[in-house]
Amino acid sequence: MKRDVIRINEDKCTGCGDCIPGCPEGALQVVDGKARLISDLFCDGLGACIGTCPQGAIEIEQREAEEYDERKVMENIIKGGKNVIKAHLQHLNDHGQKKYLNQAIHLLEEKNIPVPNYEHEKTFACECPGAREMELEPSSEPSTEAVPDSKPELKNWPIQLQLLNPNAPYLKNADLLIAADCAPFAYPNFNQKFLKGKILIILCPKLDKTIEEYIDKLAEIFKIQDIHSISIVHMEVPCCSGIGVIVNRALEKAKKDITVEDYTISINGEVINTQ
Repeated sequence: MKRDVIRINEDKCTGCGDCIPGCPEGALQVVDGKARLISDLFCDGLGACIGTCPQGAIEIEQREAEEYDERKVMENIIKGGKNVIKAHLQHLNDHGQKKYLNQAIHLLEEKNIPVPNYEHEKTFACECPGAREMELEPSSEPSTEAVPDSKPELKNWPIQLQLLNPNAPYLKNADLLIAADCAPFAYPNFNQKFLKGKILIILCPKLDKTIEEYIDKLAEIFKIQDIHSISIVHMEVPCCSGIGVIVNRALEKAKKDITVEDYTISINGEVINTQ
């Protein structure tokens, strides 16, 4: 069957092991100095490990793979003890995987193993901050950046990468802004600080299922349009850092060396990192 499974780029992987705690299912191990997917059936394809890799060596691909088996995964997880069980249940809950969650709880009940509270305590490395339910409160501190009554700065349409034509004339010699589609809603001064004077492209590396196509399309744009500069704006959640991976792979494929500025926005709407 075809389904989403992680793929590890061995050339980029340094064997640091940072991805291992992010996979309580036990699908990953470091073998011979590289992270390896040891079994398709243990990989749920949700990508909790992606943002933990400092080298950007992990991505999701759709391919023929053994069907994910929650009962077999739970048999393996139970061996890890209460905290690993809790982390796995929390992982499934955060991603809305109610079918697998119910299967896991049913197996625990069959074996008379207590079901830990997984819904409220958000403390484990495997949780997905991008899917975590939160009620945000606006900061009581005044912003250091004024947000004037500004004119619209959007210069192109469409803006979603999947819909974009690589031959569009407005891409010629453009300064590109490649942004996570959540970022404009989180950062109130997005238009003035980031978008002004740029051509906008948006995507979501977590939910969009066309990542390889995105890489190919961006590579084509970089090849034929003489792009002047690239700015990336993404959220602080781990999966969102995949935008940088996509852009870097596209640059490699296009054999282009283009200046890239990378901005990270916190969920509370602040710029917390610039590269």
